[in-house]
Amino acid sequence: MALIQGWGRELGFSQIGVAGVDLSSAEAGLAAWLAQGFHGEMNYMAAHGMRRARPAELVPGTASVITVRMDYLPQGVAPGWQDVEWARLERPREGIVSVYARGRDYHKVLRPRLQKLADRIAAQVGPFGHRVFTDSAPVLEVELASRSGLGWRGKHTLALSRDAGSMFFLGEIYVDFELPPTTPESDHCGSCSACIDACPTGAIVAPYRVDARRCISYLTIEHRGAIPTELRPLMANRIYGCDDCQLACPWNKFARRSALPDFDERDGPNGAQLAALFGWTEAEFLQRTEGSPIRRIGHERWLRNIAVALGNALRTSRDSALVAALMQRRDDASPLVREHVAWALEQCGADAAAR
Repeated sequence: MALIQGWGRELGFSQIGVAGVDLSSAEAGLAAWLAQGFHGEMNYMAAHGMRRARPAELVPGTASVITVRMDYLPQGVAPGWQDVEWARLERPREGIVSVYARGRDYHKVLRPRLQKLADRIAAQVGPFGHRVFTDSAPVLEVELASRSGLGWRGKHTLALSRDAGSMFFLGEIYVDFELPPTTPESDHCGSCSACIDACPTGAIVAPYRVDARRCISYLTIEHRGAIPTELRPLMANRIYGCDDCQLACPWNKFARRSALPDFDERDGPNGAQLAALFGWTEAEFLQRTEGSPIRRIGHERWLRNIAVALGNALRTSRDSALVAALMQRRDDASPLVREHVAWALEQCGADAAAR
């Protein structure tokens, strides 16, 4: 195990653990979450049923799961970075992108490094059956992380570590031979409810339970249709993801900077003027988000998200530049974009004035 951990550090992973494959105690909670519809339109979560909690069914022959943590806080982040992030909400004409999405797409970083780790293990022990995952299949990542000692499930449902907060990615290698499991991590949230109190939309409906249908990260990334009208004002200027529950968490004073430059912030949409971002053509969107996780939502949802943010900015003051940007797409080819543009213009009465 020491060899694997050493190889992992060389590849940029911050921590390596091992979990067993018996996750049966997690099945009841997963079933209840799905039954309540808290997964929203993420139908793939229900499609695989309990296979998510049964690694040996998902990948036949699996005997152990190697888990990895990779910190993603940009290297140049200064102490007090949470205050810097909170202050972005006070500049409503600028877009906010979740911290994890400001650099390179994490799938492109973790997956090849997980495969390299598997290759190094194979070179040592001989060929073996395996499959690598990083937020890419029906895997109970946080459950595996907590069982292998990478952290515990915080009340916001993210993996949380006393040594690294929650600003990290998770990955797994399912292997067909047994490894001694590492020591699980116990819960250290105590009576704290900071993440629950901070959630703008009340998506954390109870400790350790999130209704994705109200989560801004889900709404701006996973959700394909119209954003519920009652939730739009609560999104403020968040155009891709939301970090509020993590920003409020006291454990994130221990969040670690990434060992890799891949997650350093690119010259991109975070902090850029909404009016300028809304003017991107589809070709510009694809070019400017190349290699970024933002590209996965596509141009239409990108415009939808920004239209909501523009509308929220107009709720504070009628800025002619914001109105002009919206008017340019009032007759957009996409019904989804048109509907959100009309709502945005209504926030300052501009839509009625234009008719």
